[in-house]
Amino acid sequence: MAGTKRSNIKPGMRVAIVLKKDQRSGKLTEGIVKDILTNSKHHPHGIKVRLKSGEVGRVKEIMNL
Repeated sequence: MAGTKRSNIKPGMRVAIVLKKDQRSGKLTEGIVKDILTNSKHHPHGIKVRLKSGEVGRVKEIMNL
């Protein structure tokens, strides 16, 4: 499932995000969503979230629980 639609993402979900520092390499970081930071319904680069670990990035992949 794509991470570009806000309605697909809920707090508590496991996701893979790309951090700002990793945008060039495309390295993904996995974690659990704590907060959804993007207000719009859709974002072409992925919805911005904060993980429970405190890391902030854009959702690239929603993992199966």
